[in-house]
Amino acid sequence: MKDTPFTAVLRSEWLKVRTAPSLAGSLLAVLVATVGVGALITGFLGEAESDNPGFEPVSFAFFGLNFGQVAAICLGVLAVAGEYAHGTIHLSLAAVPNREMFYGAKLAVLGGLALAVGLPTGLITVVIGQTLLGEHGVGIGDPGVLRAGIGCGIYLTLLTLLAVGVTAVLRSTVGALGMLVPLIFLISPVVGPDVWFLPDRAGQQVLHPVPEGPLGAWSGMAVMAVWTAAALCAGLAVLRRRDA
Repeated sequence: MKDTPFTAVLRSEWLKVRTAPSLAGSLLAVLVATVGVGALITGFLGEAESDNPGFEPVSFAFFGLNFGQVAAICLGVLAVAGEYAHGTIHLSLAAVPNREMFYGAKLAVLGGLALAVGLPTGLITVVIGQTLLGEHGVGIGDPGVLRAGIGCGIYLTLLTLLAVGVTAVLRSTVGALGMLVPLIFLISPVVGPDVWFLPDRAGQQVLHPVPEGPLGAWSGMAVMAVWTAAALCAGLAVLRRRDA
């Protein structure tokens, strides 16, 4: 039996996203939450916060990313766990016996969509945020500003793929969210700013024109990419060895 052509598997995975309201909603929520909440906070509190020592207008504009990254996690989790919850994973693997091809197509579609939404999300957030800050803001051409917008899109993409890998291992919506949400929202704030090797802390260095701590903007992103690659490899290993 010949393997299903990769392009056909890509179309199948794209169709799953198009026809699943939860996945389309998660993609929309990434944009709306990051841009919308960031604009609200910047508009209402930006001028007051700008008087504080150490105020950083670029990273301040990304306040909404705290909520947008939850949507990115949900996208990755629901795209994988939903197939196991509804039993459609059996049909998917019957149609595509090559599990590496199936997994690769899912990663390509989800990663591509996350990047396609994440890049404009980051750039729009920067532009709106600095506009709302007025004289306290910076220009898109200033050092590190454009990089922050682009880096936000890459960060959201890696976070989505990290969620895919973790969910492929756990095969559970509750289990994956129960691991990832505390990792992002509880562990990093509790352990403090010096734990640079956590994926969110490392990846978000790119949002600072002058990164904090021992990691630079892109070296921090590289650390997050290692976390993501490890999760994806673990997910593939489980998919290979366990029945659907």
